[in-house]
Amino acid sequence: MTAISHKQPPPPTAIVIFGANGDLTRRLIVPALYNLARTGMLPPRFALIGVDHNDKTTEDWQSNLKQFLAETLAKNNESLDEKLWQPIARGMNFLKGDFEDDGAYSKLADLLAELDIKDDLGGNALFYMAVADRFFAPIAGKLGKAGLARQDGRNFRRLIVEKPFGHDLASAKALNKCLLEYFAEEQIYRIDHFLGKETVQNIMALRFANGLFEPIWNRDRIDHVQITVAESIGIEGRGNFYEKTGALRDMLPNHLFQLVAMTAMEPPVSFEAEDIRAKKAEMFKAVHSLSLGDVVRGQYDAGSVAGQAVPAYRAEENVAADSNIETFVAARVLIDNWRWAGVPFYLRTGKRLATRSTEIAIRFKRAPFALFRETPMDELDADWLILRVQPDESIRLRFNAKRPGPAMALESVAMEFKYKDWFKQAPAVGYETLIYDCLIGDTTLFQRADQVEAAWGVVEPVLLGWESVAPRHFPNYSAGSEGPIAANDLLARDGRSWRAIK
Repeated sequence: MTAISHKQPPPPTAIVIFGANGDLTRRLIVPALYNLARTGMLPPRFALIGVDHNDKTTEDWQSNLKQFLAETLAKNNESLDEKLWQPIARGMNFLKGDFEDDGAYSKLADLLAELDIKDDLGGNALFYMAVADRFFAPIAGKLGKAGLARQDGRNFRRLIVEKPFGHDLASAKALNKCLLEYFAEEQIYRIDHFLGKETVQNIMALRFANGLFEPIWNRDRIDHVQITVAESIGIEGRGNFYEKTGALRDMLPNHLFQLVAMTAMEPPVSFEAEDIRAKKAEMFKAVHSLSLGDVVRGQYDAGSVAGQAVPAYRAEENVAADSNIETFVAARVLIDNWRWAGVPFYLRTGKRLATRSTEIAIRFKRAPFALFRETPMDELDADWLILRVQPDESIRLRFNAKRPGPAMALESVAMEFKYKDWFKQAPAVGYETLIYDCLIGDTTLFQRADQVEAAWGVVEPVLLGWESVAPRHFPNYSAGSEGPIAANDLLARDGRSWRAIK
């Protein structure tokens, strides 16, 4: 969570991308490196090694990535800057190899040694696994057995692991065990791109740097918290992936729980990475395991999004015609500690919802009614603090104010801070801060093994329960809606209701 504008460039490094021809490399990693070059935050000397099974040359790889980047920039009315691109292109090397072939890692070791001498990289290497999760353990094991995970105190070797980090508690533990056999915990960076967003990082500043908020950030003043990650898109041709995963596995133990952790963690004694990660781990240990009654699942039917007709999930490519995979999940989460006891956290996420929106909404308890006996109850609204993560990153405080006139008539009004209005922000894809932090060794925004396992432990009872209880009414919400009616019932039984998705 380092402030890039106030930091020096990282040390010389070789960045090795497994899955060099993949979508993640094209859409996010290389554009993030380009944006880091804009701010002078790339290593002064670095190499970029792409590893994949395709039969390509380094020149092919350079050309393909440059073309994709230029097309992406053009969509934002921007041209590719050759002065920024050339240092990246000069450092690029493509290595053809099978991820499970020992020979590929021998070639990689030789290339790293060659580039280390040529470019004076100090023996530093960052390995990025931009691959399907089935390759995480094999790649980590092959790197370890080839001696590429070893560091001696004068250099570093680090490993970036994308999600999904396991598919259940057992697989997460098995993956952690494999990684920790060859890499120390401080070498492993389990990446979650949500934590690269400015509003998420700003939660700690909002809470801990302002005397206004921290004293009321507890069960005495807060009624409940709603966290929404709504997507208007469908599965985007990823039927094979989604049929094995579903909304709960894809979003709840990682993205949504990380937003819960940033909102609910206790104040750390410092902003050192381990102090912050320890407080997150404590919070996860205090979360009640979910039961089937705490969770609602849904699947989208045909409908209309932004005026365009879209098909049902079961009509998507590579999806079974009778699929019972959920594309929506809502959960009621309780944290059993002194700060949050009795304060429910309501979480929801889904595909093909009304609009794209991610927010953390904190509802404060109502003021006493005695002074406002003559005021209609629907006018005496409770106060909200709304942290908008995407799009249009902002922080909004809603509170009651008197309407002009002789009567004591109230209206809910808002004060709002928008990042784009206050700060001049460099273009970003959300991975810039995360990659930069990996390069400088800041683990603040990355999950530890115990956090990952604790999060899977919370959802494990639901996953096991769903294996034996099929959903009865799939599909149960129209594309373009706000999800299944049962999600409303989840809050209604507590006397509460969801905020509109907008």
